[in-house]
Order: sequence, then C-alpha cells, then structure tokens
Amino acid sequence: MSTVAQWLATREPAPPEALRMRLQAALGPDAQGDRADAAVACLAAGERLLAGVLASENEGRDCALDLLAADALVTYAFEAASDEPGLLATRASDAMASIAALGLSPSR
Repeated sequence: MSTVAQWLATREPAPPEALRMRLQAALGPDAQGDRADAAVACLAAGERLLAGVLASENEGRDCALDLLAADALVTYAFEAASDEPGLLATRASDAMASIAALGLSPSR
C-alpha cells in the first residue's frame, strides 16, 4: 500500500521545502490515507486552505504560501484523478462548483 504522502513524494519536479511542508500540514491525517484516495484528499485540503485564505483578514504576502499550496493541491488532485479518465469530467465539474461556492460564503 502506498499513502498519499508517499505518492506526493514521487511528484516531479519536487516542490520547494517550505511548500512541501505546507502541503503535508494541509493534508493532515489524510496524508497517511491510501494513495487511491489522493485525488479526494488533495482536493479537500486545497479547498480548506482556500477557504481559510478567503475567511482571513490577511491579504497580500501573508497568505501567499497558502495560495500556492492550495493551487498545488488542486493540481495534484487532478494528476491523481487522471488515473480514472472516465471520471475526470465529473470530478472537474464538481470541483469547480465546490471551489466557486467558497467565494459565496456569507463571511466574505
């Protein structure tokens, strides 16, 4: 069995150390989940980071690492999802709707 963290460690090019550490922190316990769940785990972690940025009072450079990590996680989610090409269109549509809804939250 390979974990999400082990799968991420094989991605090329490897992210800079600060970004790698932020990705691991954002994944939390999901990093130790089965590699087969990488698409779902990465997308969920990316959405959590983005939701945190949107809810934060911080703007500018203070949130740059979280924005980079959210982008990387969503990208990795779709890289992992490409293992099941038949589900890719549905996953993309669901992800777009979910991410777009983050900007509609009442806190903004």
